Amino acid sequence: MKKIALLLALFCAQAHADQVVGVSDGDTLTVLRNGKQVKVRLANIDAPEKKQPFGARSKQALSLLCFGRNAALEAGETDRYGRMVAVVHCGGVNANVAQVRNGMAWVYRQYNHDIGLLGMEAAARASRVGLWADANPQEPWLYRKSRKAQGTSLSHAAAAN
Repeated sequence: MKKIALLLALFCAQAHADQVVGVSDGDTLTVLRNGKQVKVRLANIDAPEKKQPFGARSKQALSLLCFGRNAALEAGETDRYGRMVAVVHCGGVNANVAQVRNGMAWVYRQYNHDIGLLGMEAAARASRVGLWADANPQEPWLYRKSRKAQGTSLSHAAAAN
């Protein structure tokens, strides 16, 4: 009887699963939920930006894992851009963990709620996997901050002329 209940629960869960219909980068995807597209930011991690080294590879890794598949979401809060922040499982694999373990994302220490990710990042770094093959990879949050500062200084310089 327990096996039948378990199979029924799994079937119902898959029937109502969200489908991944887009991948923006290594930590953001779009799911189709109840007929509507919802942007989802992977919790606890930060992947390289598109123009950073490994940005395209990080997006590709998340795409290979999730695109076109059903996803189970452990939703948290909504971020300042209106995206759902979630732990995402695609094909039974925790995508957040996979991105860190494969060297395709950093643990986003400022927002991390999964202490186990720190050890996975350290192991990926020690093995020089993914972005850790780079001699001095730049954290995405520092990259964004530097780009923002450059944009501000460039706009001030243009206004002065």
